[in-house]
Amino acid sequence: MILVTGATGNVGGEVVDALVRAGEPVRALVRRPAEGRLPAPAEQTAGDLNEPGSLDAALDGVRGVFLLPGYRDMPGLLARMRQAGVERVVLLSGLSTVARDTDNAISRYMIESERAVRESGLAWTFLRPNAFMSNALRWLPQLRAGDVVRDSFGSVPVASVDPYDIAAVAVRALLDPGHEEGIHPLSGPEPLLPARRLAVLADVLGRDLRFHALSDEEGRAEMAANGVPEPYIQAFFSFYADGTLDESQVYPTVEKVTGRPPRTFRQWAEAHRADFV
Repeated sequence: MILVTGATGNVGGEVVDALVRAGEPVRALVRRPAEGRLPAPAEQTAGDLNEPGSLDAALDGVRGVFLLPGYRDMPGLLARMRQAGVERVVLLSGLSTVARDTDNAISRYMIESERAVRESGLAWTFLRPNAFMSNALRWLPQLRAGDVVRDSFGSVPVASVDPYDIAAVAVRALLDPGHEEGIHPLSGPEPLLPARRLAVLADVLGRDLRFHALSDEEGRAEMAANGVPEPYIQAFFSFYADGTLDESQVYPTVEKVTGRPPRTFRQWAEAHRADFV
């Protein structure tokens, strides 16, 4: 049995789907029963990863866990998993951990999560993806209101990765030998500027869309207005304005692990066309 945390999220949902397609028994962890859409063969169980004591039923019979980072007591959570008989963990982390910058709020919780997993005594694999293609879903409110998308970091190319591909690598790491103590950087096949991603999306949707790059001042103000905590705003500007994170790099990992090339942004957009109408 594989337990998938974040099972209703962009990546966790794809992991559940991929395990179901592979015919593997999978249990989806949600905060409340019946939360979100899950494929019928997947079991669903409620639990709170910030409260390891709530996970006894979720962990029963589980041998592998797909785990998100950043929970309140990662060492205690992982100890609970090991006591329950879990053997391996695949952690969704990030490339910003490479710089070991614990002053960056986003990097810090990923670094701390990786450290806890390394020290847990469980077999582990880290996935360190570039930004997700699904981040384009943030544009939905603007696309429903008109044909102009305003966004930050307009001059920053990113080889974003489809969560479908992250999930494909995660499943192989959960099921196959040879991924223990492996660190997998993940990307899509090409770096694209935000305006280019929007142009691809416009072509797929048959719309005339235009991109407006926000100044740093405008970007900070919009993030704050949308409720992004100030430490996270600082982290994003460190990554993309100061250049402490380079997500333009293309990695061979998806093809090496799965035997096929990573999906393009066009393929992601075509697969998610219905989300934009």
